[in-house]
Amino acid sequence: MRSVWEYRRILRLVICVYICIPFVKLKIVNSDIAYDYIRKRILSGEYPSGKALITDTLSAEIGVSRTPVRDALRQLEADGLVSIKPHLGASVKSLDYKELRELCELRLALESHAAGLAARHRTVEDLHEIRYALQAMRGLTEQIIAAKTEQPLLTDLIREDIRFHVAIMAAAKNDLIKKEILRLHLVHRIVSGNETAVGGEKPTRDVRRRAVMASHEAIFDAVERQDVAAARHEMDLHIQDIIDSSLLIKAQAQKSLAVRELTEEELKYIV
Repeated sequence: MRSVWEYRRILRLVICVYICIPFVKLKIVNSDIAYDYIRKRILSGEYPSGKALITDTLSAEIGVSRTPVRDALRQLEADGLVSIKPHLGASVKSLDYKELRELCELRLALESHAAGLAARHRTVEDLHEIRYALQAMRGLTEQIIAAKTEQPLLTDLIREDIRFHVAIMAAAKNDLIKKEILRLHLVHRIVSGNETAVGGEKPTRDVRRRAVMASHEAIFDAVERQDVAAARHEMDLHIQDIIDSSLLIKAQAQKSLAVRELTEEELKYIV
């Protein structure tokens, strides 16, 4: 038989549970709200690469306490979108040239391997998805070349390009690789910001678009005929071309941030 004191302890425990559960749920909900709020602004570019993420400021903006904001920042750090450093706090992810190069090299290895897996494991349904994106890209590319300006067709072309690569990843039948590739894409997008390669005049950009389209065609052909080595090779060439352009932009940007020489006027001030 339980003593009166034991029953009282159980009763207090039950009461505590009923009191605490709403607060635990509220904390989870608020963390989700803070996570969605910060993530959305990082992806939109409103919070650019390198921007400091001050807990008190975010707490006031979002309308939650600091604890769920800190939880959200830790989750975003795990996602690769935020950096948290001792004594410096949190900031939107930024990479120097070396770090970006290493990220790109990892992406290259994974996407090339995924293309090989897609060639080995693809089904008729997978080919249908890849071909659908490819045909849409082909039509949009020709429309853009025929038009005087790229917009608004360029947005549609980018979407179908993404669809093509996602279809390749799905055909690879490896969820871990797909998840990591998507994460790397997201981090790359964040740290690159709005930087784009200089494309020159429209005729030059159109020549480039035809080459990119031919690259996608080659990848599809290799996957369709289940040529693993060719699929890896064609994807390797395709991604390497993208990486070379991205690293060139980063190198130029980093060079422009180099410490400049002091002017004579400034040197007189220091003396």
